[in-house]
Amino acid sequence: MSRVLIINRGEIAIRVAKALRELGHTAVGIWTDNELQPSHLEYCHEWVHLAGMTNKETYLNVDAIMNLIKEHKIEAVHPGYGFLSENMKFCELLEKNKIIFIGPNSKAIHSMGDKAISKNIAKKAGVPVVPGSVGEVASIPEAMKIAKEVGYPVLLKAVAGGGGKGMRTCFNDEELNKNFEAVKREAASSFGYEGVLVEKFILNPHHIEVQILADKKGNVYYCFERECSIQRRHQKIVEEAPSPFIGSDEKLRREVCETAVQLAKTVGYDSAGTVEFIMGEDRKFYFLEMNTRIQVEHPITEEITGIDLVANMVKSAFGEELDIKSQADINYRGHSIECRICAEDPITMLPAPGKIIGFETTFPQGIRFDHCIYAGEEITPQFDPMIGKLIATGITREVAIRKLQAALDGLIIDGLKSNTSLHKAIVREPNFIKGKYTTNYLAEVKPQNQVSTNHEYYKLAEKIISMELDQLI
Repeated sequence: MSRVLIINRGEIAIRVAKALRELGHTAVGIWTDNELQPSHLEYCHEWVHLAGMTNKETYLNVDAIMNLIKEHKIEAVHPGYGFLSENMKFCELLEKNKIIFIGPNSKAIHSMGDKAISKNIAKKAGVPVVPGSVGEVASIPEAMKIAKEVGYPVLLKAVAGGGGKGMRTCFNDEELNKNFEAVKREAASSFGYEGVLVEKFILNPHHIEVQILADKKGNVYYCFERECSIQRRHQKIVEEAPSPFIGSDEKLRREVCETAVQLAKTVGYDSAGTVEFIMGEDRKFYFLEMNTRIQVEHPITEEITGIDLVANMVKSAFGEELDIKSQADINYRGHSIECRICAEDPITMLPAPGKIIGFETTFPQGIRFDHCIYAGEEITPQFDPMIGKLIATGITREVAIRKLQAALDGLIIDGLKSNTSLHKAIVREPNFIKGKYTTNYLAEVKPQNQVSTNHEYYKLAEKIISMELDQLI
C-alpha cells in the first residue's frame, strides 16, 4: 500500500486519516510551528514537520510541500478541502512527478475551477446556467450593460475561488458602481485573481448541490442532493440531505442529479465532487459551479446512502474499483442534517478566536460529530473558525430534527464563543421545522435575534484563562 501525505488539518485531516487507515495506506500527518499539538496527528501513522507560522509558509507553500514529499518518500497526497485542494498548478506538478493526487485530474480542475470557463462548458453541455456575462467583465459600464439586459438584482461574483468570498448583490446602478471595485479587490486578495462575473440574482433561491462520484474508467454516479440554503455571507452553516424543498418530487430530484452527471462526464471527471445549482421558487434550476474536492458537508450524504465518499475518493485516485458497481446500487434512506460548529459570535456570526477550556458531549443515538476539539486547544485567527460538524440522522426529517435538538443541548464547549446557541435557535424555529426557508433565511427570519448570550459567563471564562496563563508564566 502507499504512503499518503494529508495536506490539511483539523476535522477533515482526521476524516481522511481514518479512511486511509481503513484501506491499508500509511497516513502521514503534518504539524506546523503554529500548531504544535494538532488533534489529527493521533489518527495518523506518521508525523512530519512543515516549518512556518502562516498558511502561506505552510499549507499553501508548494515548494516546501514538494520537499516533504521527496524527503519522506510520499506516493500520494490528499488535500482535504480548502488550501491546495483545487489548485490546478499543484495538481499538475504532482502529475509531472508521478505523485498521485487524491482528487480529480488537473484538466477537470482547470475546466471547473474557473467560473467563466465552467459556465461556458455547462452551456455547451446543455446544462442550464444563470443568465449573465459569458466571461469575466472588464469594466463598470460593461457590467451595467449586462445588468440592464438581465434585469436587477444582479450578483457580482469572483471568477476564481469560492466559500462566499468575492460576492456582492446589487439592486441598482448605484450599488453596482459602489461594489464592482470592492469585489475585484476581495477576489485578488482571496484568490490571487481579480476577474469578476455578473449574473442575474435569483430571488428567494434554494442552494441545491449534487454529490457525484466517478472512477478512472469513465463511470460517473450521483449520490443524490443536499440543500445548503441556510448561509451567512454566502457561506453554509446548516445542510440537509435530501432537500426538503425538492421533497417527494422524485422526477425533479432525478433531473437535477442526472444533469450533474452529464456535466461531470463532459469534463472527464474522475473523483468525488459536487455540482452546485441555484433553484428558484418555480423549481427551475441553474448551474452555479462545481467544487472539485470533498465538501465540508459530505457526511450527510454518507449517512443517507451508506457510501463512504472519502474512501471511494481514495480508491478512485489509485485506479481501483469503487464500492458501487452501478447507479442502481445507490439509494437513500432517512434524513440527515449537519450543523457547522464554529468559534464565532452566535449573533454577529463573526469569528471569535480563543482557548477551549472544557469540552463535553451527551448525545442521543443517531449522532455523528466530526470534530477536532480538545480541552486546551487554542483557536487562532490563522484558520477557518469551523471546529466541528454535528450530524443528526433519523428515519424521517422530523426524527432527525428531534435528535439534533437534543444533541445541540448536549454539546458543551467552554472557554470561547461558539455558534451552538444560534443552531439551537434555528432547529426550533417554525420555518426551519417546516422546511420553508431559502438563502435569505438569516436575513429575513433572523433566528440570531432569539439567541440569549450570557456575557458574564464569557467574562468568567476569560478570567479563568488569564489565571491559567499567569500560572504558566
